Amino acid sequence: MKSSDYVQSLEKGLNILRVFDREHPRLTLSEVAELTGLTRASARRFLLTFAHLNYMDFDGKYFSLNSKILDLGYNYLSTLSLPEVAAPVMKNLSQEVNESCSISVLEGTDIQYIAREQTSRIMTITLGIGTRLPAHITSMGRILLASLPPEELSARLAKFEYGSLTEHTIHTREALEAELHKVKRQGWCLVDQELESGLRSIAAPIRGKELRVIAAMNISAHASRVTRNRLIEIHLPQLLRAAAAISDALQKQ
Repeated sequence: MKSSDYVQSLEKGLNILRVFDREHPRLTLSEVAELTGLTRASARRFLLTFAHLNYMDFDGKYFSLNSKILDLGYNYLSTLSLPEVAAPVMKNLSQEVNESCSISVLEGTDIQYIAREQTSRIMTITLGIGTRLPAHITSMGRILLASLPPEELSARLAKFEYGSLTEHTIHTREALEAELHKVKRQGWCLVDQELESGLRSIAAPIRGKELRVIAAMNISAHASRVTRNRLIEIHLPQLLRAAAAISDALQKQ
């Protein structure tokens, strides 16, 4: 790039935005100048401009970013598909919980995986993009089924082959309907060793426009490593935050 085409002042402004992070959520003018290497006068002009444009809050001493700064990222996210929007969130979630996580959509009587972040193999079958599993015995499937209108749900329930894959599997339509009612009421679903012995998973909905459930996201773990209580008390809040972040990004597209 030719030097005449390079806008150095824009670079300086972006550098100011970057110094605000988890360790530095609120900074004084002097601190910003020191962290960026700018003069106090130059840093002051940038900071006051950001505040005037409502990208920052200023209480007379401290500057801090506000939620309007997210608009810059959402403009980019609006060009992405669900798997692309979800990818960085899934990666962070998987690293945070040290377990695998996935996203799927409903296809007939199955769920189909459209995104996956895997830490270790915990099932006898290989899961990947495009893999299909019976919806009624998976945590993501039950989230998606519970979101359907009553008539559509009834039609799908009539098509399932009810049986026991493990001793824990819900194997009657009546029991499944009761479980789906519970899932819809609480907004999340835990499936404990129903699909495969030793496998636990917990799922939450991903919502698109008009808050319609368009996909589900889960965390899966081996029962010998993660208890039911840990899934619910520790991992569920993390999962709900991640699903909400993806939903929020999609709704702004």
